Amino acid sequence: MKPSLIKVLCGVGTGLLLAGCSDDKKPNIAIGPPASTTQGVSQLLFDAYGIGSDKYNTYQEGFGAALDGVQDGNIDISIGILGLPSGSIENLQASSGDVRLLGLSDAAIDYIESNSAYRRFTIPAGSYAFQDEDVETITAYAVLVGNTNTIDDELGYELARLMYEHAEENTHAQSAFMTLENALNGSEGLPIHPGAKRYYEEQGLTVTNPVATLADDIASKSEFVLGTGSQGGTYYPLGGEMATIWNRYLDGQNFTNIETGASIENLVSIRDDRMDLGMTVHAPAQDAIAGQGEFDGGAIDNVAFIGQIYPEVIQVVTRENTGIENLESLAD
Repeated sequence: MKPSLIKVLCGVGTGLLLAGCSDDKKPNIAIGPPASTTQGVSQLLFDAYGIGSDKYNTYQEGFGAALDGVQDGNIDISIGILGLPSGSIENLQASSGDVRLLGLSDAAIDYIESNSAYRRFTIPAGSYAFQDEDVETITAYAVLVGNTNTIDDELGYELARLMYEHAEENTHAQSAFMTLENALNGSEGLPIHPGAKRYYEEQGLTVTNPVATLADDIASKSEFVLGTGSQGGTYYPLGGEMATIWNRYLDGQNFTNIETGASIENLVSIRDDRMDLGMTVHAPAQDAIAGQGEFDGGAIDNVAFIGQIYPEVIQVVTRENTGIENLESLAD
């Protein structure tokens, strides 16, 4: 079926979730899965440019599915929080041949820095084969957090130790950022797991975070669940590599990575004791601890920082054939 006909049918049969029927005069923008950090970032971008919800059609998709839509022509722009470079974007370029990264203006970045924990980041020219110039955007950090009701002192220590001491066994590209030098990035405002703190101090790092209080009666268990993200993003495959390493060295304990809606879902699942470990952007983790933003009035008190994983770079992707050169044009 032709993309234009699919749009007329309001996405019927495409598997895409629409906020409303597609209007061919408006761009179709994938803003991330429901209740995801990506949706919060997408709203920040729209607010920074004064782009109202009447200016675009909303697709609530994970990044992998969203890029499939970009490739097929059913989605014009996809917003993702990803490692650099992103294999999904490289695959899109290989299949379409005309990928474009949309940069952010200085004014938009200033707005975002003033209203969030995200900070300016430059995607250097050449990060992707198709990218000839630097692209200005924003970044946060992907971090590993643990459930203080299920991760005891010794396990917290081992999880942190194995992340960094065996990072060379992790074949995912983002594992290059798993170094002691980066270990505490993104920990600001978060209580640290006492086991992880002990490991870092043994390695000569200075840890100033408040120390999380562990439950008095942590039950012995052998099965642990790690919440990641969508299969098309970075969290899921990287989390699988992390789980493999833990399984290799921690006898009698098994770690399983599961696909989720990423940061916010993982934090809520830890709160509800349905998950032992979660990958999350540091900004929503800060909100969860403080009881603000998505967690307004409902602070989470059983989440502890274990370690930084990699820098999360906000990447806004389109194709040359959409004719979209920047986000400013969407506000017109």
